[in-house]
Amino acid sequence: MKVLYAIQGTGNGHLSRARDVIPALQSKNIDLDILVSGTQADIKIPYEVKYQLEGLSFIFGKKGGVNMWRTYLKANTARLQKEIKTIPIQKYDIVINDFEPVSAWACKLKNKSCFSFSHQAAVLSASAPKPKKNDLLGRMILKNYAPTTHQYGLHFKSYEENIFTPIIRNDIRSLKTNKGNHYTVYLPAYSDKKIALVLSKIKHINWQVFSKHNTTPYFKDNVSIVPITNEGFIYSMANSLGVLCGAGFETPAEALFLKKKLLVIPMKGQYEQQCNNAALKDMGVPVLKSLKEKHLDKIRSWVDSNKIIEVDYPEVTDVIINKLLEEAVTL
Repeated sequence: MKVLYAIQGTGNGHLSRARDVIPALQSKNIDLDILVSGTQADIKIPYEVKYQLEGLSFIFGKKGGVNMWRTYLKANTARLQKEIKTIPIQKYDIVINDFEPVSAWACKLKNKSCFSFSHQAAVLSASAPKPKKNDLLGRMILKNYAPTTHQYGLHFKSYEENIFTPIIRNDIRSLKTNKGNHYTVYLPAYSDKKIALVLSKIKHINWQVFSKHNTTPYFKDNVSIVPITNEGFIYSMANSLGVLCGAGFETPAEALFLKKKLLVIPMKGQYEQQCNNAALKDMGVPVLKSLKEKHLDKIRSWVDSNKIIEVDYPEVTDVIINKLLEEAVTL
């Protein structure tokens, strides 16, 4: 049985999860090929990638949201259409898709089944929390970016039968945690200058900021800016007092699993993160609308708090893959 596993390469979360999903797939009696599309990831996967494509990436800005102009400039539609048409999608018995647009649209054009195995599949479910403000455009983009025929979702809670709790990668599960003297920060939609300007106002705290925008470490008062690496980031998180990050999926889920205090700031104009924000808020996680000096009191209040949100995230990778493959072979 020939299987294609297609992974979104924008951001680090999808590729981080793939580090555990790929060996689980390889343990089955299948012939596996891997496709990665996107240009904004900082990490690599230690497996052979059959198809490395540019795809359609959202480009992070430095003011709290997506840089729509750079995203538009990167969205070469002629190249994207060529990638979609040239992927030999019909030679695969099963296509498993983690929010990856090239393979999803190739399947759609060929009227072929495509199995979503992603956080986005859960976010789109009617059972999952949604922001109070209805974003029709954001929902439409999320729904049509990588359309699939079957959905297996991951979320902070199991909101329905085919929505599972997060896959916590082995790198995180095997960590020994401690309470150090710093807070770990990952806010890729903000500039390092903006982050340092705000957080340096809270002077009795050491902030370790992991950056997508800078390759050279430097300090500003009590804020250290370091380039992001997988090993450096998870070590910092494991030994932190708490984690301040965007309202993505993997990093908040890992922080919760590690029993760290968590504060999130969703990206502006990013519907998925607004949905995550609603889900985390329902769980009792403190949230901020933006990183601004007017929110310093809320950040200080979080720093002074000892509130930990309890979660139960068992190992579910094999359970999901077995269920997905069983359904796929019956089609």
